[in-house]
Amino acid sequence: MQAVETNHDAQTLALLALAWALGAPDRAARLLALTGLDAHALRAQAGDPACQAAVLGFLENHEPDLLACAAALGTGPERLVAARRELER
Repeated sequence: MQAVETNHDAQTLALLALAWALGAPDRAARLLALTGLDAHALRAQAGDPACQAAVLGFLENHEPDLLACAAALGTGPERLVAARRELER
């Protein structure tokens, strides 16, 4: 498994994953419902590592989304999981 090398890499992956997650209205609604965020809070906190980790955790908790996001981003799902771990430090 290739680890995310820096917090910056983890943040970049998380932001890309967030953009992917918001790309489908049903998935975006589920993200907001499960994280407890609203659109305003998400915009305000998107750069916060805790919010980024929550987005990656959201994907991690639903394997089909995790796999689809990883494929769309051209990376492995293990890199998204490693990014979440890095952001939670």
